[in-house]
Amino acid sequence: MILNYDSKKTMGKLKVIITGATGMVGEGVLYQCLNHPEVEKILVITRHSCGYTHPKLTEIILIDFSGISALNDRISGYNACYFCLGVTSLGKKEAEYARLTYELTLNFATTLARLNPDMTFCYVSGAGTDSSEKGRTMWARVKGKTENDLMNLPFKKVYNFRPAGIRPLLPLKPSQTFYKTYKYVAWLFPVMEVISPNFVVNLKDLAIAMINSSLIGYSKNILEVRDIKMLAKSNTKG
Repeated sequence: MILNYDSKKTMGKLKVIITGATGMVGEGVLYQCLNHPEVEKILVITRHSCGYTHPKLTEIILIDFSGISALNDRISGYNACYFCLGVTSLGKKEAEYARLTYELTLNFATTLARLNPDMTFCYVSGAGTDSSEKGRTMWARVKGKTENDLMNLPFKKVYNFRPAGIRPLLPLKPSQTFYKTYKYVAWLFPVMEVISPNFVVNLKDLAIAMINSSLIGYSKNILEVRDIKMLAKSNTKG
């Protein structure tokens, strides 16, 4: 299949901002960025230290993400953002979940769009997100509104990634709860990849697809698992 990318040529070296780097997805994205030749500079904005040191890496500890505008001078000059920060909807009412998901994300992204109009913004959403914003499932409506409003911001490009089952990239953060329990469910992933290949994606592929979206673009703003896998395999030198 021929993919209709926005450009046949890669852009310059990436200067990226990453959020959620202490979580499974964010750490996987950080790990790939640290080891990717097209990424020259990384800024991690986090509530707690990500635990990595590297010549490419700068870290800002920001307890309250609503205060992002106070960092204007330090978050300018970047051309990609991988927004991997997220919370579970379990036990939360819609107003609280919307504040922690929609409001936090849009406030952060609006500031970045004003300072970095040449930026590609990648948002980690989730399979089942409701683009109509009218469905019965609360988290899906909130995520759908977040995706929709992000695409209205004046970024160069916005991509919403909708992974479902994520096969982790080991051995990252074995202390995390997910990795502690992974050994008990690891056998399920090869089975699911056979039964439902468009449900499971490797964390490495998700991270590489996000980097590739910044380098060569993609024909869709919303990437389901099948799109993520295709973009991960794309040649960024084309």
